[in-house]
Amino acid sequence: MKYDGIIFDLDGTLWDAVDNILISWNQILTRHGIKEITKDELSACMGMEMTAIAAKLFPQYSEEKRNSLLWECSENELNYLTLHGGNIFKGIEEVIKNISPKYGLYICSNCQRGYIECFLKSSGLDYCFKDRECWGNTGKSKGENIKLLMERNCLKSTLYVGDTKKDELSAHSAGADFCFAAYGFGESDSHEYIINSPLELLNIL
Repeated sequence: MKYDGIIFDLDGTLWDAVDNILISWNQILTRHGIKEITKDELSACMGMEMTAIAAKLFPQYSEEKRNSLLWECSENELNYLTLHGGNIFKGIEEVIKNISPKYGLYICSNCQRGYIECFLKSSGLDYCFKDRECWGNTGKSKGENIKLLMERNCLKSTLYVGDTKKDELSAHSAGADFCFAAYGFGESDSHEYIINSPLELLNIL
């Protein structure tokens, strides 16, 4: 096998939780008398680090206030997703269950602490993944966290599967090949592989 590890992005690659995240965030904004955000505004932030999302969505507030607001939104988001989950992309469960006996599988996301666990609980796929890392745990960039996962799990040849330009740059900066999930939220112009649906990953592996 060419790869000893496959690391997945989460949003736009494994699932789409935008609708439920939007509901949970707007619950908090309404509570504070702040104008609700739209789905397009939130979608444009997917894949960004949480503090960057706060700066983009709430530029009118001080860093202290918007980060406090972000914390409230994030906490409500985790509670809401624990109950309602997100929309797992068609074919993901089949792909993960098919390749997990053959490859070490991992998740790396720019999300807050606890978010990956919401996906694992909702999907029932926790047993398929060996490790995960996120910005909320380390405060590090996605590239640094991909590299951390590679080092921690002694991975020598790694494929990162993601759906944005930032995923592409992060994977390559960590020394991993990049598979662009074109069905997701973003774009890529420099990738080793491209898939238009999750099941196409089986053809690569």
